[in-house]
Amino acid sequence: AAGEVIQRPASVVKELVENALDAGATHIQIHIKDAGRTLVQVIDNGRGMSVTDVRMAFERHATSKIRQADDLFTLTTRGFRGEALPSIAAISHVEVKTKRIEDEVGTFLSISGSKVEKQDLIMCAEGTTISVKNIFFNVPARRKFLKSNETERRNIFTEIERIVLVNPDVEFTLFENDVQTLKLPAAGLRQRIVQLEGKAINQQLIEIDETTTLGKIHGYVARPEFA
Repeated sequence: AAGEVIQRPASVVKELVENALDAGATHIQIHIKDAGRTLVQVIDNGRGMSVTDVRMAFERHATSKIRQADDLFTLTTRGFRGEALPSIAAISHVEVKTKRIEDEVGTFLSISGSKVEKQDLIMCAEGTTISVKNIFFNVPARRKFLKSNETERRNIFTEIERIVLVNPDVEFTLFENDVQTLKLPAAGLRQRIVQLEGKAINQQLIEIDETTTLGKIHGYVARPEFA
């Protein structure tokens, strides 16, 4: 069932960017070519991986959240992020460059259709860069089911929109076919909404901040006439 979490290029973008956020990145760059068919690349400045961890990350059922048995009872997240990387590696060519702050050199790993082709020590910046090329190259039936570039691009944008809105304190940059199409500096939530939707929405936003016995709701809604 290789690639079960990967339905389209947008799934790759979602998983890689969420991994970058989990790594504590404050600046994330996303590079897309041909609506993700040719390339999806995510560059982050978060905590990198050790040589052992980067190999382990591509093994099935790997997760960075459990180091000892007790961790099973203190999980605060909903899902295991580890499964995504092996699923991505099963249906594409993947290249990883990663380095931790305490290491002098980083690690380069190249995987194609789940097979490790190359592993090297390299000089690179702290953080992780993952490049996913030629999605579904070995599953032509799945590749055929991809929609037009415009549709796939819209799906990618929807995923990016969801992520950037809930992480306004992280800087995001998007490049499509080597052209910068989105630059979102770290900001407050209101500014992030305006960055994404345009200045016109600023006057239309109504702040919500409610605390009840059931929970806390905070954020913004737009006026009905702006819907």
